[in-house]
Amino acid sequence: MSEDIRYRQSRYLIMMGVRTACFVAAVLMFVNHLGWLSAIPVAGAVILPYIAVVFANGGREPDNVRGFMEYRSNLPAPRDPARREPPGDDR
Repeated sequence: MSEDIRYRQSRYLIMMGVRTACFVAAVLMFVNHLGWLSAIPVAGAVILPYIAVVFANGGREPDNVRGFMEYRSNLPAPRDPARREPPGDDR
């Protein structure tokens, strides 16, 4: 379990590093009067945190099926009182 957490943390930190690089690139592009081209790294800097959090929280799925399970009754099917079978009809 700790190996899985360590992997998710490192992946999150890498994505945040890419986000920081996008932000720095956007600032440098804006300062150098590249105008609308700076919108590309800004979009990356805005979208990457959401993606990073989704990936960081999407850990291992549980291996067991314990916990809350759907209730299933073991009772026989109810008889239909409207349906009448003739006596002696054993199928």
